[in-house]
Amino acid sequence: MFIAGIVSEALLYSCFSLLLGSFIVNLVPKSVRPEIKIPKVILLGAALGIALFSFLPVLKIVLYLYEDLGLGYTLESVLTNFEVGKTWVSTGIISLILFVYLIPIKLEQKPLFSLTGLAFTLILIASLGWSSHAASLSKMAGFLTHSAHFLAITTWVGILLVVSWFSQNHDHWLKFLKWFSPVAMLCFVTTTITGISLMTFHMELSNYVSVTSISYGQALLIKHIAILPLLAFAFINSFLIRKKLKNDPSYNPLPWAKLESIIVLIIFSITGALGQVSPPHELSAMIRAEGASKLFSLFHPGEINFPIDFSPGIVSIILFLIAILFLALVIVTFIKRAPKALALIMSLLFIVSGYIGFMLSIS
Repeated sequence: MFIAGIVSEALLYSCFSLLLGSFIVNLVPKSVRPEIKIPKVILLGAALGIALFSFLPVLKIVLYLYEDLGLGYTLESVLTNFEVGKTWVSTGIISLILFVYLIPIKLEQKPLFSLTGLAFTLILIASLGWSSHAASLSKMAGFLTHSAHFLAITTWVGILLVVSWFSQNHDHWLKFLKWFSPVAMLCFVTTTITGISLMTFHMELSNYVSVTSISYGQALLIKHIAILPLLAFAFINSFLIRKKLKNDPSYNPLPWAKLESIIVLIIFSITGALGQVSPPHELSAMIRAEGASKLFSLFHPGEINFPIDFSPGIVSIILFLIAILFLALVIVTFIKRAPKALALIMSLLFIVSGYIGFMLSIS
């Protein structure tokens, strides 16, 4: 179920991103973007995917309770009495309406088609935010923060996914970057601010290092480390690609945009893992009840003494320097026109070396 949760949440993020990106891109004039052709089956699959992949939290509760109450009664009870069940019912209905709406239309024909689809998707995002863990702790503040966070991520990633994988050419790429780069920057800033705010719903920011002793903290740490290669690719695809195209208009930027989207999918998977573990509301109690994370125990076996300190030694400093080198090599790969897969490998090596360096800095 843990692996299923990771996969389903990553796919849920991807479905939202594809829909949001498709509607937004089709609202942008063709003169400032490449030609886009999104297969209808992708849009329909994304609409149904939202209903399917958002059902897993409901399924978890049903599987936990059904032995005592029976499958049919448990399912009915969860869907009608539990907040997560009632939210899924509304999500499923809206997703099906969106699915039916998309069948006969072609988004490129009228802006109204994309505006309507965008409205449905925003309602679905609001529904997801209403049932989020943050909203269960502080209804309105949690709802607004989670919804803004999710909207910023899926807007940035959605445009990137649609343009990188469904462009028929790279015409008007400089004009595309002129508006997409500021949008991506705004989304990143919004994601950062709301992400930090969401962390405060679950933990004290000063306890960040101590929280790495549990699975939630481990997933959070790996996610934060993985964001840095994404920023490196964003730098390549916004600034270096712009310079390259000015010197050589025939240069094809799409492969590098696709690589950036692959890093995004990796981060989605890590986010999926984060959603499958309990947040640290009572850290000491969680450690006593469940013990430390297996990953944490791999580096620090034995009893945990709180608070945990971050004090890098010579080995961890060397690992951090190696990680920085790997990150720099991502950019060097682009400059030197090395095989593009090398940039992805350097990104993964950065994540591994940065993570090990961090874990060895804990005492």
